[in-house]
Amino acid sequence: MGRLNLILVWSLSLTLSLYNLHPTSAQLSPNHYANVCPNLETIVRQVVTTKFQQTFVTVPATLRLFFHDCFVQGCDASVLVASTGNNQAEKDHPDNLSLAGDGFDTVIKAKAAVDAVPQCRNKVSCADILALATRDVIVLSGGPSYTVELGRFDGLVSRASDVNGRLPHPTFDLNQLNSLFAANGLTQTDMIALSGAHTLGFSHCSKFANRIYNFNGQTPVDPSLNKQYAIQLQQMCPRNVDPRIAINMDPTTPRRFDNVYYQNLQQGKGLFTSDQILFTDQRSRNTVNSFASNANVFNSNFIAAMTKLGRVGIKTARNGKIRTDCSVL
Repeated sequence: MGRLNLILVWSLSLTLSLYNLHPTSAQLSPNHYANVCPNLETIVRQVVTTKFQQTFVTVPATLRLFFHDCFVQGCDASVLVASTGNNQAEKDHPDNLSLAGDGFDTVIKAKAAVDAVPQCRNKVSCADILALATRDVIVLSGGPSYTVELGRFDGLVSRASDVNGRLPHPTFDLNQLNSLFAANGLTQTDMIALSGAHTLGFSHCSKFANRIYNFNGQTPVDPSLNKQYAIQLQQMCPRNVDPRIAINMDPTTPRRFDNVYYQNLQQGKGLFTSDQILFTDQRSRNTVNSFASNANVFNSNFIAAMTKLGRVGIKTARNGKIRTDCSVL
């Protein structure tokens, strides 16, 4: 074999080994199940629509579940796994205890419907079903539709300890947000677009109580908070409020996926510090203004960011599997 051929073979084998160590989005395709389970998207959509008709919580619960899954060990459905006697799973980490059960239920029911079709049984990953269900709840709440890349395998591990430091907190500033998202290959613009998911859903009072009662020694209320909005939040969240009480993230259109979240930020009506900082920090304000003034610009950036998010840490047949039960490794 000639020297050139040897170099080419060595180069190819190195590329393949690197690919197996660091799987990329190359394995993902919208047509991954075209021959295996051709009606997959219709089956999942029907289940998600039924669940949506039963409770609107399905929307923010599923969307948040996808985000929390992808940011910890990648988009591999590891957040769906139940703890066992000898393993505390991701879902039981303190940062995940507020994930609403309706998100888990949506994926479990969609998986059951898919596996009820003999051709599809045990062929479709829980990770892909979660990705599809997330797109479907966005559409059902008035958001943009987009093509979902498929071909993820389900993860082989789920450890609560892996969640530490992987998820954004309500008190984060722009540097902390950018650092966390960059670790997942996402830009500041991606981060701001994905933050727009806070146009839906709710939060418990404890997550932002510091902004309305004890911001600092000089002022109890965060000065970046709209004064009228702060009064409303104090009325809805008195000091000794029932910890189960939840407040809409978007006070204007809480049940519609839209760009009003960014318009709220312009008015000082971001619920979390990590929301309002996107407008108060000069480095991100222009993007907020752009998304606030043009829904199409926001939608296109959101779709791009969701597609990139869906490629984070994906598993292959070498380091993943197709789970028969999404809650069991």
